[in-house]
Amino acid sequence: MDARTNLAPAAHGAAAPAALAWGRVRASRRNADRALKLLCALSTLLGAVVLGSILIMLIVEGLRGFSLALFTEPTPGPGSEGGGIANAILGSLVMTALGIAVATPVGVMAGTYLAEYGKTSKLADLIRFLNDILLSAPSILIGLFVYTVMVRTMGGYSGWAGGVALAIIATPVIVRTTEDMLRLVPGPLREAGAALGAPPSLVIRHVTWRAAQAGIVTGILLALARIAGETAPLLFTALNNNSWFSPNLMGGVANLPVMIYQFALSPYENWRQLAWAGALLITVTILALSITARVFLRGGKAR
Repeated sequence: MDARTNLAPAAHGAAAPAALAWGRVRASRRNADRALKLLCALSTLLGAVVLGSILIMLIVEGLRGFSLALFTEPTPGPGSEGGGIANAILGSLVMTALGIAVATPVGVMAGTYLAEYGKTSKLADLIRFLNDILLSAPSILIGLFVYTVMVRTMGGYSGWAGGVALAIIATPVIVRTTEDMLRLVPGPLREAGAALGAPPSLVIRHVTWRAAQAGIVTGILLALARIAGETAPLLFTALNNNSWFSPNLMGGVANLPVMIYQFALSPYENWRQLAWAGALLITVTILALSITARVFLRGGKAR
């Protein structure tokens, strides 16, 4: 009882100087502070309303097209009823997996070089500069590049070209995240490994990578979410297909982003409904990946 009685005046005394200082601020500055707070609150509310409206509309329209056939049947032909998007889902999974499989080792190794070996060298600075350019480059330009290099050379659209385009988009995300996470690893951990006589490569594999593994996995998941909904590069590389694609991935390969783009602009109600369902499916997938990335990152900070 006495302790609480003694603490109360102390807390009141600590708050009193702050209140006194605020009271000395000119009225114009207090009004400007309140106006800025109100503007920030209104801007936050506006953003939440807009994003919430989009999400609600997507859920309402997308759920109307959800059925078992959506996941078991291929996309229907023009003017036909029924059908699903099973071939588009499978095509997106295959090309996304191919892109991540290519981008992950390249991105992790490049990020490791920048954080552990290159550091402040001129070559590392050049790589960072090019990586930043690639990170901000429009995806349609990457699609045009892969179209020129692969599609025209191979004589047609293919899932391989689509996977390469997605890999180019995902790589700079993994490079940046890997470098940033490795730089957060305390230097004494590396020094402890070196003191035991371990070479730098062994220290990186068994100490640095393990300490930063949560952040590296987070970068990979963010890159996966980044390429999951890309449309522009697939328009120039994989295009689309209303039937099941060939096992060798040659020819047009059905995929969700291009299917949504084409079906949403069509005059057929069935196609537009499938486009809404596909858009909801991609949104839920990206949301799940983002939440998983945050969980991994929090787990790494906790350890």
